[in-house]
Amino acid sequence: MECRPEAVEACSCSAVNLSAETRNFLRRTRWGCLCNDCLRHFEHLTQQARQTPRPLSPDQLREGIHFYIDGGRWVFTELYHYLKGACCGNGCRHCVYGASGK
Repeated sequence: MECRPEAVEACSCSAVNLSAETRNFLRRTRWGCLCNDCLRHFEHLTQQARQTPRPLSPDQLREGIHFYIDGGRWVFTELYHYLKGACCGNGCRHCVYGASGK
């Protein structure tokens, strides 16, 4: 894959159909150029987020959707981070904003 930000219409990423919501989300991230598989992944995440309400209190968190347990600790999922709407800057394992060093 060759990134062509100066001619995005000629870049292979232009073949991926992204919703306006996904494009808006990506603008709020630290990601630069993304491959087509990653773009499709973020579009899928957007679709999941449309169907999943954001938890507004701890009792609304659902295991397997918003978090899972690893070694006795809660690990928040990509979907949870997406629903949060912003990066906390803590380098979370499943950060969707590009801060975890994926």
